[in-house]
Amino acid sequence: MKKATLLALAALSSPVFAEPAAHIDVGNLPTQTKMMDKVVVPVPSEIFAVLDKLGKPNWTAVQHKMSAVAQPIGDQPQIALQLGTVIAEGFIAVEAEDANEVKQIGKSVLNLTKALGVEKKAQVRAKAITDAAEAKDWPAVRKQLDKALDDVREAMVELNSEALSQLVSLGGWLRGTEALTAVVEKNYTKDGAELLHQPILLDYFERRLTDMKPKLKLNPVVIKVQKGVLEIRPLMGLPDGSDISEKSVKEINAITAGLTTAINTKAQH
Repeated sequence: MKKATLLALAALSSPVFAEPAAHIDVGNLPTQTKMMDKVVVPVPSEIFAVLDKLGKPNWTAVQHKMSAVAQPIGDQPQIALQLGTVIAEGFIAVEAEDANEVKQIGKSVLNLTKALGVEKKAQVRAKAITDAAEAKDWPAVRKQLDKALDDVREAMVELNSEALSQLVSLGGWLRGTEALTAVVEKNYTKDGAELLHQPILLDYFERRLTDMKPKLKLNPVVIKVQKGVLEIRPLMGLPDGSDISEKSVKEINAITAGLTTAINTKAQH
């Protein structure tokens, strides 16, 4: 079964590599994976680890630092997407070892989960994230962010809100992919760009969006996201053996950046 690479930034426990890599073989990534609808997905730590082999990325340069605790924007579908981007930002802040930002993100996660009715599951995790960031215990922060996302998903499923849970994942993937493409574009290599070869994963997201109830998929931001997924698909779904060009990396970055901005912006009526 072909592996699809996911930068949803959903489960991170990043190993350390000292030796630079001459080549990336996406098919031989470590076996820490998640299964989504028969799609095998390497966790983001694997992607970060491979990028580290190519040279230590400047994660600080791709952060979207928060000026304040995130406030819920729009209705529940948009808030779910927003929560995904915030959690993704948490993983990026961990890579940047930015303790203050991680603490801000912990508070933001709590605020957004409250708007979705799942704050009870997130309260313990939010405190644990903040405490670990205060101690600069980065492995612990990664672990708690991972568990926070799993807790939120589980709580949403219990509330029969599995579709909102999928939007959280998609929001995280979009922000994570924006960060990944920014890093790859900064120092383009064919090996780094190969991490973006994700046709199976894009097909999965498209199916989930198409199958959502009208109340969700007719949300203006969800419509934009679905359109963006369709635009990204051919850029990431090249035939095996084909290189993803520097131009395609820039295009993917522009699309995901635009969607991340839309998710985190109040709609104008």
